[in-house]
Amino acid sequence: MNDITMKLNADELITMALREDISSEDVSTNAVMPEAKAGEVELICKQDGIICGMDVYERVFKILDDSTVVEKYVKDGDEVKKGQLMAKVKGDIRVLLSGERVALNYLQRMSGIATYTHEVASLLEGSKTVLLDTRKTTPNMRIFEKYAVKCGGGQNHRYNLSDGVLLKDNHIGAAGSITKAIQMAKEYAPFVRKIEIETETLEQVKEAADAGADIIMLDNMDVATMQEAVKIINGRAKTECSGNVTKENIKNIIDSGVDYVSSGALTHSSPILDISMKNLHAV
Repeated sequence: MNDITMKLNADELITMALREDISSEDVSTNAVMPEAKAGEVELICKQDGIICGMDVYERVFKILDDSTVVEKYVKDGDEVKKGQLMAKVKGDIRVLLSGERVALNYLQRMSGIATYTHEVASLLEGSKTVLLDTRKTTPNMRIFEKYAVKCGGGQNHRYNLSDGVLLKDNHIGAAGSITKAIQMAKEYAPFVRKIEIETETLEQVKEAADAGADIIMLDNMDVATMQEAVKIINGRAKTECSGNVTKENIKNIIDSGVDYVSSGALTHSSPILDISMKNLHAV
């Protein structure tokens, strides 16, 4: 993340996380470290993976004390190995102790998403299908989690509800039909917005293509049905496969011929990457 993105979008969220963890004071730290003392601690990776969130990790300590120095030996997107020294953090020991958990929470979560995304994206190598994330993100963590997807080799779907038109089953129900929903979206949305619509049957696919959808989502279809849907669409719209996509079943989708595959699992089901801060000592 660049400095502008960090200041405009991330700083407030990081500060909220720090306030959640330190509502009035860090009692444990203040008990053993009543006065400022310079110290250093090491950031060590405890399992193989893709690192992501190093700038966010650093920002946690900088918000607590701008004089803190983080000496980084890896950058976002790098492959890391178990036991690898990734950084050293130098500053007031009270800051190192009080910021530790929040900094690690961000780094572990973002690195876990990047690692899982990398594993899934590697299964699509050699195909035309592009891996996308979804809006199934942790509240107040979307900017970090979607960034982690990109670090892992995936691409971002729309960022939020203001970012694009995606008409799902309940939107169709509210409008009355697929054709009506698309017509209403074309009349309302700016012409620069693409219109995507969710379909569950081949009949709906044909209706969506005939109505002029830009992107047609094939929701929870088997491979044979998706292949037939791609034939029906015949290049009139981009295609996206969605519905319970994980690294265990994504290989089955490659032969369907879809342009995109979206997976909520990238952000809602990836395990954290185990990382710790060790060997704190005064300097």
